Amino acid sequence: MRLLLVEDDNHVAAALSAILVRHGFDVTHARSGEEALEALVPESDGFGVVLLDLGLPDQDGYEVCGRIRKRTATPVIMVTARADVRSRIHGLNLGADDYVTKPYDPGELLARIHAVSRRTAHEEAPGTAGEDVLRLGPVRIDLPTRQVTVGDSAVQLTRKEFDLLALLAQRPGVVFRREQIISEVWRTSWEGTGRTLEVHVASLRAKLRMPALIETVRGVGYRLVAPGA
Repeated sequence: MRLLLVEDDNHVAAALSAILVRHGFDVTHARSGEEALEALVPESDGFGVVLLDLGLPDQDGYEVCGRIRKRTATPVIMVTARADVRSRIHGLNLGADDYVTKPYDPGELLARIHAVSRRTAHEEAPGTAGEDVLRLGPVRIDLPTRQVTVGDSAVQLTRKEFDLLALLAQRPGVVFRREQIISEVWRTSWEGTGRTLEVHVASLRAKLRMPALIETVRGVGYRLVAPGA
C-alpha cells in the first residue's frame, strides 16, 4: 500500500518510515502541507492512506485536512498531541477518518492504518439490504447516495459517521453492543477503536443537532431513539 506521511520533523519521519516499510508500506514523505497537496494531484497513482501530522510549518494541519478532503476520498489519519475531545471532533468534522494522539504505540498506529484502509473506494454502508431510504422523524438517510438531511438541510458526514448512523438506523430502539458496532463499521475487533467510536457518536450528535437521537446504554453500547418514540 502507498502511504503519504505528512511530517515536518525529519527524525520522526525517518523512524516512522522505517517501521512502515518493514510492514510492507510504500512511504512518500511530505514535509509541509503544500508538499502533501502536491503529492495528491489527481493524476498521481493514488495513496491508500494519508498520515497527517497537525504541527506543520506552513499551515495548520486542520486546514490541510480540509483541502485534502476536497481533493480526494483517500482515508486521512490525523496524528497530534492535542488529545481533547473538541479537537478530535473538529478533525473528524473536517473529514479525517481517525485521530491518533502522541505519544502512540507503533502497533496501535499500524492497527488504525489497516482499519481505515480496509474500505473500498465505493464502500457501502453496513446492512444496507432492504429499504433504500430510512426516515426517522426529520432525519432522512439515503443509503444508495449516502446523503443525510434533517428537515430541508443537508448534513455533511464523514464515511464512518454515515456508516455508524446507517447501522443504528436499520433497527431503531435496538441496542447495538460496542463490539458489534466496531466490527461492522470499522471491520476490526481491535479494542482501541472504542475511543474512536465515542468520538464519532459525539460528532454525529453535534452535526445532526439532535443529541437525544443516539442514546448511550451504559456498559453495553448505543441505540438510536426515533423522534417521537
